[in-house]
Amino acid sequence: MRDSMLKLAMLALAIVLFSGAGISSAQQNKTAASASDQETPPYHRSAKDAQPLPETLPASDFRDRPLAAQAYEIAHEIPLVLAQQPCYCHCDKEFGHTSLLDCFTSTHTAGCGVCMGETFYAYQMTKQGKTPVEIRHGIIRGDWKHALASHN
Repeated sequence: MRDSMLKLAMLALAIVLFSGAGISSAQQNKTAASASDQETPPYHRSAKDAQPLPETLPASDFRDRPLAAQAYEIAHEIPLVLAQQPCYCHCDKEFGHTSLLDCFTSTHTAGCGVCMGETFYAYQMTKQGKTPVEIRHGIIRGDWKHALASHN
């Protein structure tokens, strides 16, 4: 049941991202160029380095937005994994975030297709037994975008 819900959420996110409703095409192009042309955004190199973890918003705050609620639920399930991931929406520059997990301390993720996409990718890879380092390499390569497309 959980896997089918994740697949449905990934499909919905893919539709949002690829329709342009999630982020503007300029932002999509900036994000696509980020992995290859720009520095990797900040992240914690280990679970120990991520301590203490920031307090994230509860999924129940997003009852009216199921996709966002699921992303926030995942943040509560795998916070140490998300703390070790960069976020390519470049919220580090705008909000001072130090990892993908920081995006869940506010309502930021609920309106950001990049944060949600990376989060769903990290969850999917965690369930497949990948380490945070392996997941990070996939995010840096942009694999999270391909994972979304494969569910479309």
